[in-house]
Amino acid sequence: MSEEMAAVRDQPGDPAPPTLRDLLAVVFRQRRVATGTFLAVLVLTGIYAWITPAYQAHMKVLLRRGRVDALVTPEQSSPVSFARTQIGEEEVNSELELLRDQEVLQKVVEQNGLGTPVNKPEGANPDIVRVARAVRQLANRLKVEAIRKTNLISVTYDASDPAVAARVLNSLASAYLEKHKAVRRSPEELPFFEQQTERSRGQLDLAETRLLNFSDQRGVVSGALERDLALQRAGEIENSHQQVLVAIQETSRRTQELRGKLKSLPERSTSAIRTSDNPQLLEVLKGKLLELELKKTELLTKFQPSYPLVEQVQTQIDQTRTSITAEELAPVREETTEKDPNFEWVKSELGKAEVELGALCARERAIGAQLAIAHGQARQLGEAAIRQQDLLRGMKTAEESYLLYAKKSEEARISDALDEHGIVNVILAEPPIAPVLPMRSAWVWLLWGVAMATMASIAMTFVADYVDPAFRTPEEIVTYLRAPVLASLPREAA
Repeated sequence: MSEEMAAVRDQPGDPAPPTLRDLLAVVFRQRRVATGTFLAVLVLTGIYAWITPAYQAHMKVLLRRGRVDALVTPEQSSPVSFARTQIGEEEVNSELELLRDQEVLQKVVEQNGLGTPVNKPEGANPDIVRVARAVRQLANRLKVEAIRKTNLISVTYDASDPAVAARVLNSLASAYLEKHKAVRRSPEELPFFEQQTERSRGQLDLAETRLLNFSDQRGVVSGALERDLALQRAGEIENSHQQVLVAIQETSRRTQELRGKLKSLPERSTSAIRTSDNPQLLEVLKGKLLELELKKTELLTKFQPSYPLVEQVQTQIDQTRTSITAEELAPVREETTEKDPNFEWVKSELGKAEVELGALCARERAIGAQLAIAHGQARQLGEAAIRQQDLLRGMKTAEESYLLYAKKSEEARISDALDEHGIVNVILAEPPIAPVLPMRSAWVWLLWGVAMATMASIAMTFVADYVDPAFRTPEEIVTYLRAPVLASLPREAA
């Protein structure tokens, strides 16, 4: 016996793993605690099920691309929208926040009369406090979440009355759609554009009147076109003037050259020269020579050659022969002269050049006067064109402004008409209806209550057994006190 006690004393103090029998023993030892905890939790679960709203209304909102509003921009044409056809995460989150908006929830509370009178703080309006608490309660009961991989938003609301749940969601849908329209477009857009359209129309009429008055006063239909035509005419006249000046210079130079050449040319020139003997004189001289020779022959028949009379005749014969020889050596020269053609041509050309030069000078003076007039007209038309262009720009600006505001006004009117007919980018895919069945049946609450009561009772049982300082088995004495157990008595049956 002493050996067994020593062996028990030498055993380690670590407890052995509990068995199912040990666990059940704990439950049976603390059955009062387990029973009380089970009943208390079951009763609390029933009370919670009775207080908690039993009906849940559903509503689903579909986001789509069914309508694209024109952007309010100062341009004539709104930029083309290349937006994606899919709904982005930002848009879904924006609509989720609109559904949770405090203004929307407050409108729902006021329309359905939610909330109960409360004790107001000092100096506070009881209605405001009631509405604020009702809004907070509505936000807690309202569940708004996006359905994954869809363009749908699910909205649920719990209430004890099915009709109230459906009515709250209907009010929420109406308030949400109004809020959606309000944040997407301003209600002052159409009146603003209509007012600006009337104002721009008046400015356009005033600009047109100014342009017509200017055209009537200045006699200008198209200042720019008439100025261009005047400049073209002035250019043509300038070109003609330059050509005349060049012709004058050429003619002047030609006149000077002709005058110099005219001085170097003779007025008349020999056209024919004839050289011939004087036949009559030669005939007379030869006849006289023959007569003298005959006279000499006759004298020689009577006298000696040295006779003075014969010598005299011989002298006459020699003189006659000398005259004939001289006449033959110096024939008669006949020259014929006439006007020099070069001189006459140069003189004629000089006269033509002088006449042409005078005509060119007169033409240059006339063209210079026309050029001055053309420049003056072009200058006046240029000033008129600038003024007319200024008026045209003002009229065009007024016209563009009028057309812009007219188009924007029509776009705003179309958007308002679409809003009035409910054509928006969000629609109720599943409108709320009053639920017929509660969220959870009585059997479900009973099962939940039993399960929770069972788990709570088991937990309280082990807690109570753990905090109980009494030893219940010899093994506990050996484990915790490390002392041998000599004897143990069974517990009396209750």
